[in-house]
Amino acid sequence: MNMKGKEILGKGRTRSDTTPLLGKHKQQHQQPHPKNRFHSSPSACSHSISSPLFLEMAAAISSASSSPTSHCNVFLGVDVGTGSARAGLFDEEGKLLGSASSPIQIWKEGDCIEQSSTDIWHAVCSAVKAACSLAKIDGEQVKGIGFAATCSLVAVDADGSPVTVSWSGDSRRNIIVWMDHRAVKQAEKINSRNSPVLQYCGGSVSPEMEPPKLLWVKENLQESWSMVFRWMDLSDWLSYRATGDDTRSLCTTVCKWTYLGHAHMQHINEKDSRDMEACGWDDDFWEEIGLGDLVEGHHAKIGRSVAFPGHALGSGLTPTAAKELGLVAGTPVGTSLIDAHAGGVGVMESLPEKENDNEAICHRMVLVCGTSTCHMAVSRDKLFIPGVWGPFWSAMIPEYWLTEGGQSATGALLDYIIESHVASPRLANHAASQKTSLFHLLNNILESMMRELQCPFIAALTEDTHVLPDFHGNRSPIADPKAKGVVFGLTLDPSEQQLARLYLAAVQAIAYGTRHIVEHYNANGHKIDTLLACGGLSKNALFIQEHADIIGCPIILPRESESVLLGAAILGAVAAKKYTCLSEAMKALNAAGQVIHPSTDSRVKKYHDAKYCIFRELYQQQLSQRSIMAQALA
Repeated sequence: MNMKGKEILGKGRTRSDTTPLLGKHKQQHQQPHPKNRFHSSPSACSHSISSPLFLEMAAAISSASSSPTSHCNVFLGVDVGTGSARAGLFDEEGKLLGSASSPIQIWKEGDCIEQSSTDIWHAVCSAVKAACSLAKIDGEQVKGIGFAATCSLVAVDADGSPVTVSWSGDSRRNIIVWMDHRAVKQAEKINSRNSPVLQYCGGSVSPEMEPPKLLWVKENLQESWSMVFRWMDLSDWLSYRATGDDTRSLCTTVCKWTYLGHAHMQHINEKDSRDMEACGWDDDFWEEIGLGDLVEGHHAKIGRSVAFPGHALGSGLTPTAAKELGLVAGTPVGTSLIDAHAGGVGVMESLPEKENDNEAICHRMVLVCGTSTCHMAVSRDKLFIPGVWGPFWSAMIPEYWLTEGGQSATGALLDYIIESHVASPRLANHAASQKTSLFHLLNNILESMMRELQCPFIAALTEDTHVLPDFHGNRSPIADPKAKGVVFGLTLDPSEQQLARLYLAAVQAIAYGTRHIVEHYNANGHKIDTLLACGGLSKNALFIQEHADIIGCPIILPRESESVLLGAAILGAVAAKKYTCLSEAMKALNAAGQVIHPSTDSRVKKYHDAKYCIFRELYQQQLSQRSIMAQALA
């Protein structure tokens, strides 16, 4: 990973790996707050891309919430991302009433990336209270709550107190963050066993999944291993912290823990499935990889009961949690989702014209674009796709098989490309003085370059610059965590124009990676012909247009930009029994916004086809070079 050694904060500033990033300042905004401020709308962002991600609290409300509201039913969605906890309030039509964000701490030491569940809960409470205050919503108006979060691993003892997962021994640091790559060797060890469960995660586990991380802790932190009473995915921990019910979600367990969700096919029509006994664990798998102790007590440490996303947990909010959140005890809480999957729920039915055909949803792919990008598609039949996670039964939408591709660094890659260039501080100062985003400036520079150089279209500015975006390994479809990034065509040019060219090449590389994933899906049984996009990067017009041109599909943007928060709120609406099922709630609360179509210029297609061939060759060249060097060192 090329960000090893430093955490990039903007304006050329860095912090050492061991320094926690602490939120100290507060600021309010009148535009909806993006999941990652570095990936905000070029036209709507009111502050610089270079502002430190973790050093302020941001709050956003729609203009409609400037006066007291009288909404009868309001649903609250909470999303904990890599850098912040966010809360959003939605009405019965799925319209955002108000949102707020609070920063969270993160520690980085090489491949080890850690957070604190205590700090995250405090941030969640701050965001929820701020969102309600700004939207002028009373706690009594909130009829249901849903949580979404990154697929990070949380360790707590029998009292619910944090247990360290850090070499430092700091008890606050009890979360291994999703993008932590400390467990690469443990993943290789697990994959060498060729367990049958691996066929349901693309043939191999990733170091970003939970079994390798669990094995790492057992092998390296024995004292912590013996102290942990519950190992939980972060979104499950949030719902547990809110309700006291440690029922796990089929989303988290199936997608990140090798749980076999299809063991519950017979339960799909049952009215109350939240107390389903966890019968989908493969005990032989855990024994084979050296984690047989997790089978004890009917899998008490990793989940004795599971539920479909959106099912009501326990008796709703506990009095303690309700007081901390500023809400009402007993408010229904829905079984959680991973953040990317919540984005899928929040956008997948966002069509210009609603379709009654239940099979039509199988032709869509959702891109959840933030720090990383997830590629979500569903099917009625289970489709095994090498290098793609899944098929996961009912992990996002009940009764559908989910396949999940992904790119481990997309927004993070653009941040790195920009921040590491010598022109970045100068450009960041320009953005700050103009009160706009760095992406907005870069997009304008590219427009000017196209005119000055008389290029036929913007994409042609990168004819000599090619990028392989695997700076944090390749998640899909190659599934190679050892893959490295490549930038071909560097010069000594220190100008802002050259930075813009590199930025464009990186955007295109990310889009070529998505094209590779879509082609791989369709070659293995899917029939994807429509893309829907959400997340911070989807607010960048250049990013979306390049994707449409390169993949050759229309891209639908949702009406509400905060799709992950909406997906989480939908869980609360289902838990509150306002809808009979998740699919019904999605159709009622999803709505389409702008549709981006591919260029009709045949020259654009010819150009991208040529660059895509080079893109594919870059990885093959890397494999060849890797082999040559391995032989030299043998």
